[in-house]
Amino acid sequence: MATIYRLATLMLFCFIQLSFSELVQEQPLVLKYHNGPLLKGKITVNLIWYGKFTPIQRSIIVDFINSLSSDKATMVPSTSSWWKITEKYKGGSSTLAVGKQILLENYPLGKFLENPHLSALASKFNGVDTINVILTSKDVAVEGFCMRCGTHGSTRVGRGPVRGTYIWVGNSETQCPGQCAWPFHQPIYGPQTPPLVAPNGDVGVDGMIINLATLLGNTVTNPFNNGYFQGPANAPLEAVSACTGMFGSGSYPGYPGKVLVEKSTGASYNANGINGRKYLLPAMWDPQTSTCKTLM
Repeated sequence: MATIYRLATLMLFCFIQLSFSELVQEQPLVLKYHNGPLLKGKITVNLIWYGKFTPIQRSIIVDFINSLSSDKATMVPSTSSWWKITEKYKGGSSTLAVGKQILLENYPLGKFLENPHLSALASKFNGVDTINVILTSKDVAVEGFCMRCGTHGSTRVGRGPVRGTYIWVGNSETQCPGQCAWPFHQPIYGPQTPPLVAPNGDVGVDGMIINLATLLGNTVTNPFNNGYFQGPANAPLEAVSACTGMFGSGSYPGYPGKVLVEKSTGASYNANGINGRKYLLPAMWDPQTSTCKTLM
């Protein structure tokens, strides 16, 4: 009898474990729509370069942004096919194009920027249907950098109710590459797997591309903290930040997943852009399937 009891208990325990596992796995990731406006239609992306960037570094980022809404990249997978996931959110497509650019190579606000500095820099360009992107060089420290690799927010345009959006992304090559340039650098925490080779040969800038892609996706789908997100509005999981660390199929914490490798350089990528550029882009939440969708 005791043996039967122990066997029954063991089977019950296994059933409970299996059921619990199934329950955990079956819970879908759902970003709730909070009925606010999204950024749709033609959107101008203005760039504020704060600090020193080389012409090559600037071209890598400009090409990336222009690749998102371009049909010139004939090779698949492409950056534009990744961006098309945003069309599945309410309101249709968001077409991005680089607009004006400012070079602030003389650090007019110093080499340590606080949050008010970011909104002040963003206000250098005014207008609706715009995203003003502040890009800080590797020798510029920003309040909260490393706890975050970038951020997005909004500022009031003039004295009216209209608000414009902005993004900040920093070059983490020397400050916290293990957090903000992974998987092109050894991670600070977790499995110490070998880093991937950056597709454009620049760990800092290729890391910026990942974070800029994340924030562009988050901005158009949740520009004013009342669009698509899960969790609290002041610390939300958004379209791309909900899928952190996922770049290809089979990804798990510490492993970016299966991606493409350029034979001649060994560089890892999952998206083809314009002008022969290659990029590594994170997964984005697909509202039709409620899953994080990767290009690979």
